[in-house]
Amino acid sequence: MGSDARLDKLHFLHRQIREVKKGGRSVLLRKFLRVPLLALAIPIVLILRALRPLVLVRFGQLNSLPIGMFAAATEMYLCQRDADPPSNRTMDILHCGDRISNQQLKRMWQRNLHISVWGRLLFDANNHLPGGVPHVIRLPNDRDPQGLIPRSKSHLCFTAEEEGLGQVGLQALGIPEGAPFICFYARDTGYKGRDTGNLWSSLLNQDEKLHSYRNTSIQNYVLTAEELVRQGYFVIRMGAVVNEPLRITNPMIIDYATTSRSDFMDIFLCAKCSFFLGSTGGLTAVPRIFRRPVIFDNLVPLCPLQMLSIPAGSLFIPKKLWLREHHRFMTFREFLQTWSEEFNGDKHFELIGVDVIENSPEEILAATMEMEARLKGTWSTTERNEELQQRFWSLIEATEANLEYRPRMGAKFLSQNQKLLD
Repeated sequence: MGSDARLDKLHFLHRQIREVKKGGRSVLLRKFLRVPLLALAIPIVLILRALRPLVLVRFGQLNSLPIGMFAAATEMYLCQRDADPPSNRTMDILHCGDRISNQQLKRMWQRNLHISVWGRLLFDANNHLPGGVPHVIRLPNDRDPQGLIPRSKSHLCFTAEEEGLGQVGLQALGIPEGAPFICFYARDTGYKGRDTGNLWSSLLNQDEKLHSYRNTSIQNYVLTAEELVRQGYFVIRMGAVVNEPLRITNPMIIDYATTSRSDFMDIFLCAKCSFFLGSTGGLTAVPRIFRRPVIFDNLVPLCPLQMLSIPAGSLFIPKKLWLREHHRFMTFREFLQTWSEEFNGDKHFELIGVDVIENSPEEILAATMEMEARLKGTWSTTERNEELQQRFWSLIEATEANLEYRPRMGAKFLSQNQKLLD
């Protein structure tokens, strides 16, 4: 059994124990009732299978944890369904996983999808019976090789009541009605790396040891936040559970993550921001599904699959990889030669002997100012920059990366790091 499978089983076991301890007899009874309910679901599934000539009923589980997959993969499912509609005789019944990363996002998906608590029982019953493959929904991941997201409208919208709640939330943050604001986010160990002294936190810590290369210091964003304020924006620091507060006193720079966050405002802010600035964490998927412009800073690993998760109109700047033995930065080509789909995070970087270097405050600022100028229509590219962009994409050319809907590497970063294209 692989380490991932063992980790999943430990997660499952600990979750059952924790839920019973928290919920007491009622939860324990519900878990025991699951067995007879599953037995009841089996004949229902058999009946639904018998109806296949008339209607094809399919079952699927949404990846509701983490938030990146809950947002982007679900949106991709809807985009694919729009691009290649199933037969009118097809009915999809979905359910969420045991843990929900964001309740507001769940409520909004329920307006577009048939999500049912009974869906899980039918899904499990179908999987326990042979011949169930035609009744399983093959849900996509968060990648978009066909460029479906930039060619379609968002499937999510807020109700009139939610719009009102959002405006109240903005006023509570000190943001006047109609004032532009930017959201920014830095992944750190605050969520997965927190230590609460139990088995769950130790398992998350073990998982985090593979992902620390993705973390970024929030203080590297202060320079950019201050410049955005000078440009007339409010600036909001995002994040569900974070490691450290933002050390700044400017009232137009709001440390929402440590003061007043909620599931609802997480989604509302991401959907309404002028643009979003963020490192490689799941929250960057939320503005993406609302078609908000995104700057992906500290992008790592820089690989073909990563490129398929970044939509057109976005900017990105990658982390650089310092080769300890050779005392220089690794080129993009050199890293791509080491990369495979079995990439295992920190272990891979240790194996190839590199230190992962965060983007500097100045690099983040330059990419942000480029995005701001592009959105205002004041940005003009150069022939040299277009040549450098093409040189970068020539390294990715042989992959499935979409040719028409490409993001762009930050112009100043690319100009200052031309040697990485060798």
